[in-house]
Amino acid sequence: MEAYFAFSEVYDSLMEDVPYGPWCEKICEVLKEHGIEDGLLLELGCGTGTMTELLASRGYDMTGVDNSVGMLEQAGAKKESSGHDILYLCQDMREFELYGTVRAVVSVCDSINYITDPAELEQVFKLVNNYLDPSGLFIFDFNTVHKYRDIIGDSTIAESREECSFIWDNLYDEEARLNEYSLALFIKGDDGRYDRYDELHLQRAYELEEIKALLEKAGLEFVRAFDTELSMAGGKEEPVGNESGRISVIARERGKEA
Repeated sequence: MEAYFAFSEVYDSLMEDVPYGPWCEKICEVLKEHGIEDGLLLELGCGTGTMTELLASRGYDMTGVDNSVGMLEQAGAKKESSGHDILYLCQDMREFELYGTVRAVVSVCDSINYITDPAELEQVFKLVNNYLDPSGLFIFDFNTVHKYRDIIGDSTIAESREECSFIWDNLYDEEARLNEYSLALFIKGDDGRYDRYDELHLQRAYELEEIKALLEKAGLEFVRAFDTELSMAGGKEEPVGNESGRISVIARERGKEA
């Protein structure tokens, strides 16, 4: 089954604790710091379009790319409700294509970790660099080795709600740096019964130095990084440390002539 196909139906409900508002504020702050206050933006791994919608409400012309039909269906429903002129494309981020360049590319909620081959992640970065305007920005986050190994690895997360229940088993392979999510979803149907859906997700843990090296090889310039969760909680950028579970990175296109 396609990853996130069943999960897409309840994704927003289960992600209600994600601080999308402050996250969007931080992204907009970084964009404006670099003179990007309007124009075309791309969100890679846009999912159900929550961040895409928030950025559109700030006046940016948004394109969203995701390879899950189910997630894009949810995003399309939000678009109909909001009336925002957003272009959604069902594409794999490893080979996405746009009609032209954009002022910035954004990717949130550890979408980068779904690229489990570093060589393929380098290709994603090269595509980002290719589709960025001169000196355009790339803002993204990723989960660290510490998070998979010490926080969620080899653990089971279960939760029961009115509309759905889930059992989320994590299995972390430290040598391969791969975290396998085995997800069992029980979603309430119109008849009141719960249908079971099983999905398998795979993510790779990355270290900041590895990310920096891949950005460099792809032709992007690393600007800075910060601890995502601490920064969202405290309202100011906090430095990356050994206990950082999620790191945000700001990179910049270099080499194109304006």
